[in-house]
Amino acid sequence: MPKTNGTPYAIIVMGVSGCGKSSIGLKISDALGMQFVEGDQLHPASNVEKMSKGIPLTDDDRMPWLDLIGQTMKASLDRGQGVIVSCSALKRIYRDRLRKAVNGKLCFVYLSGSKELLTKRMGERKGHFMPASLLESQLATLEVPTGELGVVTVDIDNTIKGMAETALRDLKSLGVV
Repeated sequence: MPKTNGTPYAIIVMGVSGCGKSSIGLKISDALGMQFVEGDQLHPASNVEKMSKGIPLTDDDRMPWLDLIGQTMKASLDRGQGVIVSCSALKRIYRDRLRKAVNGKLCFVYLSGSKELLTKRMGERKGHFMPASLLESQLATLEVPTGELGVVTVDIDNTIKGMAETALRDLKSLGVV
């Protein structure tokens, strides 16, 4: 379980749709023996409906969802357990809101990739409510977390295993795992 000075940490695997948040989150979860929470499952039905129709979410749509993710992470940390969550966390204000929810006991694994590769991966997904048409909106919204504390960046032009290994290595260098 991730701990710094004996304190459990939350880890958010972040990035735009199609970057591999769920796959990498599960791999990290398995490697660390921690709970994985699929952030998309915490979206209210109204958000899922909008996205299914190709309508981008607004900040107002996202805030209750981010608060629920924050509450979920805090509950896990309050039990003394680390947790891994998949969450796009596209803007700095979102990431700061999530950090505040857990008193800063949070780090991010940012999955970064080219628009072409993301488009290809989204086209290969089956059964996801997020249409590929929303990728452009997500890329326009994304504020890359370069320079933020507690963020490791992983290039998605790799295998799932390779991406997870890179994330774990870099999290270890932060002293989180």
